Amino acid sequence: MAGCTKFQVLDAVVPSCGYTRTSNLAYGELPVQKLDVYTPSCAKKPARVVVFFYGGNWQTGSKEDYRFVAQALASRGFVAVMPDYTRYPAGQFPAFMVDGALAVRWTLENAARFGGDPKHIYLMGHSAGAHIAALLTLDPHYLKDAGVERSAIRGTVALSGPYDFVPGPDDRPAFGMARDSVTPDPAIEPIHFVDGHAQPMLLIHGLKDQTVGADNAVRLAERIREKGGEVRYIAYPDRAHVGVVLSLAWPFRWLAPTLDDSASFINSH
Repeated sequence: MAGCTKFQVLDAVVPSCGYTRTSNLAYGELPVQKLDVYTPSCAKKPARVVVFFYGGNWQTGSKEDYRFVAQALASRGFVAVMPDYTRYPAGQFPAFMVDGALAVRWTLENAARFGGDPKHIYLMGHSAGAHIAALLTLDPHYLKDAGVERSAIRGTVALSGPYDFVPGPDDRPAFGMARDSVTPDPAIEPIHFVDGHAQPMLLIHGLKDQTVGADNAVRLAERIREKGGEVRYIAYPDRAHVGVVLSLAWPFRWLAPTLDDSASFINSH
């Protein structure tokens, strides 16, 4: 569930110009609590800031693998923040949620140093990272515990994420579940925290996704609308799980308008 292929190979085709990367900034005391900031060279300042959480079953991945995402965001004038976070088996839920909230707090406190606007902070993620971004948005206690008000986030872009789900057998240990358990703790599911008061969300999903079904996004969007919240759901009929995020890499933008749709949402909120 919510698996994600590594993308290191894309570093070879990502342009090195157009932004400055500041690497391995500490947002906490743990060795894994590091992040990179990508500052666009030609951005209108202060720029909108996007904190991106990568996927990988809550077990794999690294911020270096997703340089292509940061480059895509920087190409649209956004400051991109790419945090690493605790992954299983180093930690279980809610460790990665706590790290996510701390990374958001760091971004609010430091965005101006990199030409970013602390009043325009957005969350974004793919797969397991979309789950983290969505749960930070909908369950306000993680941000509150980190000293951040929910209203500090202007909006969230969630790509191919699980929001109303039972983790697969290989993913269950990351949530403290036995491999044969099929009853997840409701606290892991973003859909259970919809109250109509969260910031706007954009949910993008490929209808050919066999890793995380698009019904996750459909049900979450329906619940948000029922509660009076603001949400937009976009389905890509011919894209599967990886294609939605892969389309952010400049050689593959023909796959889907993920960057255009995400940038439009961010610029309008």
